[in-house]
Amino acid sequence: MSSEAISEVTLEQIETLAGTLTKAVEAATQAASLLTERGKRIDEFQVHSERIAYAASQLRAVVAATEYAAAAAGAGASELTALDMAAVYAGEFAASLIAQVISAPGDFNLPEEVFAKLVSDSSTRGFIASFCSEARVRRIGRHVAETKGANNSWLADEDVVMVRDSVRAFAEQEVAELAEHIHRADDLVPDSLISKMAEMGYFGMSAPEEYGGLGMGNLAMIATTEELSRVSLAAAGSLITRPEILTKALLNGGTEEQKNKWLGAVSAGELMVGIAVTEPDAGSDVASVACKAEPAEVDGKQGYLINGAKAWCTFAGRANVLALLARTDFTPGCGARGLSLFIVEKDAFDGHEFTMRQAGGGVLAGKADATPGYRGMHSFTLSFENYFVPAENLIGGEAAKNKGFKLQMSGFAAGRLQTGGRACGLAQAALEVSAAYVTDRKQFGQPLADFQLTQYKLGRMASALNASRRLTYKAALEMDADEGASLGPAMAKLVACDIAVEVAQEGQLLHGGWGYAEEYPISRYVVDAQVLPIFEGVKPILELKVIARQLLAA
Repeated sequence: MSSEAISEVTLEQIETLAGTLTKAVEAATQAASLLTERGKRIDEFQVHSERIAYAASQLRAVVAATEYAAAAAGAGASELTALDMAAVYAGEFAASLIAQVISAPGDFNLPEEVFAKLVSDSSTRGFIASFCSEARVRRIGRHVAETKGANNSWLADEDVVMVRDSVRAFAEQEVAELAEHIHRADDLVPDSLISKMAEMGYFGMSAPEEYGGLGMGNLAMIATTEELSRVSLAAAGSLITRPEILTKALLNGGTEEQKNKWLGAVSAGELMVGIAVTEPDAGSDVASVACKAEPAEVDGKQGYLINGAKAWCTFAGRANVLALLARTDFTPGCGARGLSLFIVEKDAFDGHEFTMRQAGGGVLAGKADATPGYRGMHSFTLSFENYFVPAENLIGGEAAKNKGFKLQMSGFAAGRLQTGGRACGLAQAALEVSAAYVTDRKQFGQPLADFQLTQYKLGRMASALNASRRLTYKAALEMDADEGASLGPAMAKLVACDIAVEVAQEGQLLHGGWGYAEEYPISRYVVDAQVLPIFEGVKPILELKVIARQLLAA
């Protein structure tokens, strides 16, 4: 269909469809809760539990995008495109949900009236057809091409707008020229960049002022992460994730002495942080951590000797401290109840290998694993041999011994929120370079941006990115209100990471053959995007053990 006729949508129409979708997802969730005995039998129904987790996360993105369009319009912002993008994402999700329900009606087990309203109702079908019309999607795509995909969207908090614009300028001036070299050479992020980021306060965005942070909250922190990741996921965007994970763990469970000792130095960028949780034989199954910490006295000082291996410890070479999860209770079957969280001090090392030797004989050795993307920080496999950690470095002190799993999970929630922001930044970069390329590149006598299919693809890319951004921002605000929030960050991570992969790959196709050339940054965005659904909770485990478990237990 090539007609330019567009039936304008209203906010009320989107809200009506969102209401229908909400009733369907809630009914499906209730049915799945009964089926799995409030989540206790998730592993007997993994496929359907995954469906529920993903549908609930997408629904939340629909609601977030709709709320944003309403708020922008209420503030007098010119956000017709926001309304269009919310409609497109809502319509596409509705069509996808209907297809799933039709293909597995017995699993979803919707009440007859809910099923009929979703699948058979003429108004629902009409909304989907209108919202997803080619003309609407192409209109968004033309806007993206005209603006080169720039993200200057309205935000309610002017302070966050200033943060976004300031970080964007910094990233373009200080990071952009380094990004491609770091990726191709698999080089380490230079200390000069770390120092500049520290001067800007990026390592303490959400830490309270009384502990040396800026106290700006999670939304400002996410805006910072997003803009840094837009220029380079590995060379800038991920630098502030590890400090945030340790900061949250300390705030949630550290002693006052530990907060005063560590938070100021971490927030000031004086101490770089690595996270040592995953092991060669224990990835998503954190409760199976085997690296052990045993009480010991070395040179008259009480503490623990660490023995075992850790894997995928990003930035562990350059890091000055590691947040390490180790087993302190060796009772068979104690699982997560026997883990403690430590701050492990070490020297900073450059390169892809290092060995740290303590005066008392302890050894910490690390070797970076080669990866196709996400270069610049290096992810290490570590080996600990009688490596001594003083007792005061047990987060929370003796009272928190064997309770480290809970503290680590609070840090992981912050990491997932960060990853949602990182994914939005990478997708934004892919959208921008794609919009610029199709505007400048001519084929068959006209710019690629003039072709209908190009406009359609750009429109879908932008609509999906808008939904992931609104979902992530909504989760950040919820974490500002309740630091214990974990479901929203997990959903944001799930949806935003998949969308980043999709947008980067679509952008590569829009570049044609040049999308496979390293001289074009889209090729870097594609390989970097692949890691996003993996770290901070690999996608299937995130869906089943974090999202579905919470949804079905309610």
